[in-house]
Amino acid sequence: MDLAQRVITAAEVALADHQYVSFIDVLFGIELLPNVQAWHYGRVEYLDDLQQGGTDKLAKTLKIFVEWAEQHALRREDLPPHASFIRTPPKYQTASRFPEMEQIYRLHFVSPQVPAKALDKLRQNIEAPQPPTVFSIVRESRCSQCQREIWKGELLTMQANQPLCLECADLDHLVFLPSGDAALTRRATKYSGLWAVVVRFSRSRKRYERQGVLVEEEALEKAEQECLADADLWAARQERHAIRRQAEDAALTTATAEKIRALYPGCPPEEVRRIAAHTAVRGSGRVGRSAAGRALDDTALDLAVAAWVRHHHTRYDELLMRGRERSAARGEVRDKMDAVLDRWRTA
Repeated sequence: MDLAQRVITAAEVALADHQYVSFIDVLFGIELLPNVQAWHYGRVEYLDDLQQGGTDKLAKTLKIFVEWAEQHALRREDLPPHASFIRTPPKYQTASRFPEMEQIYRLHFVSPQVPAKALDKLRQNIEAPQPPTVFSIVRESRCSQCQREIWKGELLTMQANQPLCLECADLDHLVFLPSGDAALTRRATKYSGLWAVVVRFSRSRKRYERQGVLVEEEALEKAEQECLADADLWAARQERHAIRRQAEDAALTTATAEKIRALYPGCPPEEVRRIAAHTAVRGSGRVGRSAAGRALDDTALDLAVAAWVRHHHTRYDELLMRGRERSAARGEVRDKMDAVLDRWRTA
């Protein structure tokens, strides 16, 4: 797949997912910003330090992106660089140390289907103050202020790119509420005057994952009392929702299989069923569960089938186990993957 195709695919997937697309979305999609979460969570102050590819490649990528957006009559908007990550609060709102690059990172294109009122609400969410991020560390560190050793599994936060223990950051009075109970978390953060998001880096997935929140103890107690009062109501509601979700998942898997069969008539029926079941797993984060995947978008399903072929019909996983970089491994198996996909596209 050449650069133009990769840029367009990344842009289409992002647009289908949240109805607007930024240059950061595109760079992430084509793996020129593979570790954007390091900036998102404050481990790296500027995206400049993560960016891969030379100046010429970036310029060509930007040109392809802008031309594609103009061809689709998308509205050009100036939004903060972190707009695409608003669902998980970012640490930094500035993306580049260079003013010209900062303007490019602010470049967003919005679907004409998004009403002005929805765009105004998005702006409000972006501009709303974000809670601090606290890290559950995976290796020992030391507080830059009091010099106390912080052991693996303990919590620290970053200020001015320096580690601080919770006491020095004035967060030590907060209590930890682990993820898992959305209603309790929502109420506890609502009642807490100060709260923070706790994340931990997953070495296997190469990303930061949310572990829970830190909230004021009084807020947590109040939230727990409210949840206990609603326990019976919530149990009945959860049971109804579980039945509904099960039916929805079965319907999505069936529809996904039918669409894959239409796109790839040469794909063996058993593999069609396995691909559909794999990509449609709820909560998996796979492309089949994205907005584009649930809408049975051709591009999203092409990506799902390509990922399946890469893992099940090439040496890709073996190369990763040998320590090969993802981009190099993908390049090595691309011909084999394309050959399988070409064969499946024909009846």
